[in-house]
Amino acid sequence: MKKDEIITYKDPKSPISEIFRTLRTNLQFMTSNNGLKTLLVTSNMPGEGKSWVSANLIMTFAQEGKKVLVIDADMRKGRLHSIFEVEKSPGLSNYLSGVSYIEEKDKDNLLNYIKQTNIENLYVMPSGDVPPNPSELLVSDRAVELIKSVKNMFDIVIFDGTPALIVTDSVILARQVDATLIVTAYKETKLGDVEKIKKAIENVGGKIAGIVINKIPISARKYENSYYYGGKRRSKYYENEDKQDEEKSETLEEINAQIEKEIQEFNEHEKEDNKEENGKKDKKEDETE
Repeated sequence: MKKDEIITYKDPKSPISEIFRTLRTNLQFMTSNNGLKTLLVTSNMPGEGKSWVSANLIMTFAQEGKKVLVIDADMRKGRLHSIFEVEKSPGLSNYLSGVSYIEEKDKDNLLNYIKQTNIENLYVMPSGDVPPNPSELLVSDRAVELIKSVKNMFDIVIFDGTPALIVTDSVILARQVDATLIVTAYKETKLGDVEKIKKAIENVGGKIAGIVINKIPISARKYENSYYYGGKRRSKYYENEDKQDEEKSETLEEINAQIEKEIQEFNEHEKEDNKEENGKKDKKEDETE
């Protein structure tokens, strides 16, 4: 398992881990009436961090003592097998298509496609071999049966989907799971693209659980001094350094305040872009007239 990517396992007391636990709690509260069993994590474009979010979020559920499964539903370019260091095949595509090296009598046994990790209660179903028809596999009766089966086998199942603006796989899955989480990238994702995905998911009957803004910059200095259980520092080095700099250790609330400030700047940036784009459009219309 690549511990560098799974911060919630490598450094469970870090502010990032605490944010993931807060996200977990918020998701649980939002779906407390119906119960959250299946969650899809998608994004707009590749590189926004949806697999990283999926891996760290599922870890927080496992740390809570729940029996959990993360399914790599990106059968084109899935990477969860790399993060958790398990064999890529057989996986989801093999189970849905029935094409694998597994003996015929065992092909319908779902457990043959699920890998156990070295983390207690955490299991992974990798993407499997790249099929020629991923979207068609996800609308099959076998996919519906899969979701029903894993809901009975595990306390929580997270599907790491495809980028929703590139292919339709995640939109297909969104109508079959309890809720969908959209991952965006700070100062990279366009607000209009998020709105397109939200509308597409809601049009098929899917429910949006929320939006995660990833890649918000925090300096290494802020990260190191940001959060410690019991309010204690890890070493006298930091105490001396802080006295010299006349700085105080930042709390999680201060980091959240910084994130909120960054979000406001992001929204203002989007408004300026839209204003500029509308100005160019009006100018073009005036020239046409």
